[in-house]
Amino acid sequence: MTTTVRSATRADAEQIAQIIGEIILEDNPVGFDREWSEDEVAAWIDRQGDDGTMLVVDDGRHLLGFAAIDFDSAEPDECSFGSWIRERNRRQGYGTALANEALAFARDRGYKRIRARLPDKNEPALSYLSAIGAMVPLRSPGTRFELPIYQGTED
Repeated sequence: MTTTVRSATRADAEQIAQIIGEIILEDNPVGFDREWSEDEVAAWIDRQGDDGTMLVVDDGRHLLGFAAIDFDSAEPDECSFGSWIRERNRRQGYGTALANEALAFARDRGYKRIRARLPDKNEPALSYLSAIGAMVPLRSPGTRFELPIYQGTED
């Protein structure tokens, strides 16, 4: 089945909320600690404006994942990146496809630093984000990628 990466719309909010609901049930969820309502997701999409974006991977029937580039008005040269793929659709290239589009967006907006959240003890997330970080200089010369130190509690 053919998939496309495209900008999210308010019509995608319900399926994005479903993906978030799946993510929080995982052993080590990344970026979310509770379910989000469709209205909360729609507000997040609306809030992006021209300085941020939300992207989705769409197979024509379902969303397989989504990514966001969020801006911080206090740090106009940097943005944050997050990507979430349904568990059953991981390791199929969808996260990389989202990252390619997100990095192109960041480059076009002139961001010089891209940050990502890295949860403690999540090796798959570390591997993915490290690979994305390696892509940054190739796709966005002059931009750097940072993996912030996790500030959670130790077990």
